[in-house]
Amino acid sequence: MSKKPEKESFVTEITPRSQDFSKWYLDVVRRAELADYSPVKGCMVIRPYGYAIWELIQQAFDTEFKRTGHVNAYFPLFIPESLLNKEAEHVEGFAPQVAYVTHGGGEELEEKLVIRPTSEAIIGTMYARWVQSWRDLPILINQWANVVRWEKVTRPFLRTTEFLWQEGHTAHETHDEAQAETLMILDLYADTAARPTILGRTSRKRSTSPSRRATRACNTCGAHRGACRPASWAASS
Repeated sequence: MSKKPEKESFVTEITPRSQDFSKWYLDVVRRAELADYSPVKGCMVIRPYGYAIWELIQQAFDTEFKRTGHVNAYFPLFIPESLLNKEAEHVEGFAPQVAYVTHGGGEELEEKLVIRPTSEAIIGTMYARWVQSWRDLPILINQWANVVRWEKVTRPFLRTTEFLWQEGHTAHETHDEAQAETLMILDLYADTAARPTILGRTSRKRSTSPSRRATRACNTCGAHRGACRPASWAASS
């Protein structure tokens, strides 16, 4: 990209993008009052303008989720460590980023609690309790929530220790139904975000369990973060 003369820069208070892309991005986020740094390392405060963008994205996607038969639910922020450990491969991928609660009410807990990096473990546990036969299927649940991943290098909206997102978890009677659901949701993401989508399959290591088949969508707008950015997300069944 050719470098424009200084007088053609967007705003003099903002570092020219051609000069320092990273600094330019941070300047824009703060000058536009989208977010600010918080006293908690790696966490940001989403300011009203930034949160308004998230609300609009959330509203657009939530309307489409409900139109296609999905319902919203909410699962606990805390997950018993034993539940996460049941998915050994899943834990391996998240282990360096997992945050734990070891004390509560001034006492050491008998079992450590994981602050959710994602909700597959606890949602799968509840689905196993709820599904007694094929008559209980399909389950089409979406969750709007926050997750925590202990990142070493953070940047507002792009990568933070805590961030907002949505995660859909569905259960189906047959693999064909699950596959159809996955492809339908990927189309929904692409149409609602109005961004080109590249399809692929999640690697065995990144899947929640060895038997789970998941389709991965790489997109240019991370709806769960509330900001347009080079990013990716996974829609799974």
